[in-house]
Formats: sequence, C-alpha cells, structure tokens
Amino acid sequence: MIIGKKHYWLLQVFGWGCFFLWHIFGAWSVDRMNSPEERLIITQRAAGFALLGIAMTHVLRIVILKLGVLAKKIAIQIWLFLLLTLLMSFIAGTAEFFIYKQLGLFIKAEERIFHKSLLLILLNNALAWFSYFIIWSAVYFIYHYVSAAQKAQIDTLKLKSHIKELELKTIKTHINPHFIFNALNGIRAMVDENPQRARSAITELSNILRSSINIDKSETVALSDELDIIKDYLALEQMRFEDRLQVAYEIDPQTINKPVPPMMLQMLVENAIKHGISHEVNGGLVEIKSAIEGKTLELSVENTGCLKPQQKGGGFGIRSIRERLQLMYGDHAHFEINQSEPGKVRTKLTLPASI
Repeated sequence: MIIGKKHYWLLQVFGWGCFFLWHIFGAWSVDRMNSPEERLIITQRAAGFALLGIAMTHVLRIVILKLGVLAKKIAIQIWLFLLLTLLMSFIAGTAEFFIYKQLGLFIKAEERIFHKSLLLILLNNALAWFSYFIIWSAVYFIYHYVSAAQKAQIDTLKLKSHIKELELKTIKTHINPHFIFNALNGIRAMVDENPQRARSAITELSNILRSSINIDKSETVALSDELDIIKDYLALEQMRFEDRLQVAYEIDPQTINKPVPPMMLQMLVENAIKHGISHEVNGGLVEIKSAIEGKTLELSVENTGCLKPQQKGGGFGIRSIRERLQLMYGDHAHFEINQSEPGKVRTKLTLPASI
C-alpha cells in the first residue's frame, strides 16, 4: 500500500525520533560552546530535520513502489536503491537549505560560509542526507528481502505439503478407479484376440501408475515426459471409446524440453474425456496444443462438448491446478477454462517459458 501500514509509521517515527534526540543531545550536552539562542535554533532545526526526513523517505518509498523496484532482480534493486537514495539526498539537502533560510534557522558562523559558496553547502547537505537515507534504504531493502525469502520458503513448504496431499489422492482423482477398471477390462478382452496389444496396454498402464506414484519426486518435468504419459493414457482410453475418441496434437518443437508441473496437463486431458467426450453420443475430438508466446508457455486442451456451470469452479482437480500454479509461480502463471466456441471447451495453462 502507498499510504503504509501501522507498523511502517511506527518505525518511521521511532527512527527519525532517535535522530532528533541525537541532535538535541549534541546541541545541549556535547557542544557547550553554543549560546542559548543557538541551541534553540539547533533544536528547531532538529525537529524540522526529523519531519523532513519522514516526508522524504515516504516519498522515496512511494517511488520505489511505483517503479516496482522490489519485483526486479537483486542486482538491479541495489543499483536503483542507490540511485534513488542519491537523488532524494540532493532534493532533501536543497529543500533543507531554503526552508531553514526562509525561517531564519542559521547560526552566524554558517551564514558567513554561505556567502562564500552556496554550491558547497548544498553538496554538504546532500552528503549528510545521503548518510541518513542510505541507512533507511538498507533497512527497507533488507526487510523486504528477508520477507520475500520467508514467503518463498513458506510457499515451498506449502507446495511440498500440497504435492503430498496430491499423491495421497492420485488413485482416486488423477487415475481414478473407473479408469483402471475399464483399462483392465479392455486388456482382458484383448489377451486372446490381440496378445501384442494387450502387452502394450499393460506397459502403458504401468507407466501411468508409476508417474502418478512418483509425482512428488520433482516439482517439474519436461513437457516431452508429460506428453508420453498422456499418450499412454489416451491409448488406453481409446480401447474403451474406440472410434468415438479422436486425438490431435499441435506441439511446438520449441516447447518439448520446457518444464511443466507433473500430471497437470494429463489431468486436463482426463477432465476433457470425463466431462466432454464421455457425454457425447458420437464421441468427439481432444486437441492438445503447446506454443511459446513471448516469455510464456501456453498449453491448452480442447475437447468436443459444452461447459457446465459447475465445471468453472471445478472439483478437487481444478482447485488443485489453481493452487499448485499459485504456489509454484505466483502471479506469473494462469489457468482458464471456457467455451471457446459452440460445441468446444478449452482449458489453458499459461506458464513462464523459462524458470
């Protein structure tokens, strides 16, 4: 938030209040050569210094947020913090001089110096402000860096926990019992009439089950590996649907080695068959596509059918996809499901093209 939260203002007042007290201590206790009038001027200046410090650092914070500095790479963040701090120091130093001059808050010794070199005093002011602002910037930078690191660690733990939950539900949701039952029945029917196809089907089923069980071994897999599982899955489903299930692939060669969350695209294909093809009397087509669009990887599954209202919110599968994307990529990944055209439903994943 631009305005700032309560603890931010408490820290602002505390920090600049300490600088104010430090100036007062120097004026009243250390430098005993100052006259009472000069001590009063220094006290007034210290109060103005603290108020100006609060105002200028708040402006600095607004600029940092507006420019999205904290979202950039660490090296760029550091350079931007230094440049903005330097710029704000010159502005504060110049503002301090003219405010104090207007209010008559200079002691005689300083006035004699100003007549000799205005530029020198402005540079001196800027240097003094830079020493304070660089401390403020360092604290602000470190606070957000540590907060971001803690958030990333928490998100990683959540992701691992979520993947564990996903593993426990995989037989029920990813590769559901009905699919296994249908696949085994299809294999049994082919044992006598087509032994070679039956052996291939057993291998395909084994590959799918192995992938679903090993889903927690890594956060991502190559798209090519995910497609291999999908092909095994669809080959088994075609035993059940026969000519009612048509499959088409439109895969960009540039996407083959891109990392994707395991079993996520497979889940979309399964939903396409479960909610689309299985409800169509004449069956239909499942199209699986991948493409690079700028800095993003787009994966989509289109199927014959109509989108039902309850599908938009989704059951465990759709919720799982949204949660995993949020934990893994934050706002850099998106999921959508819609009626792309009459008689066709599309689900699309948008992921960062490079991680």
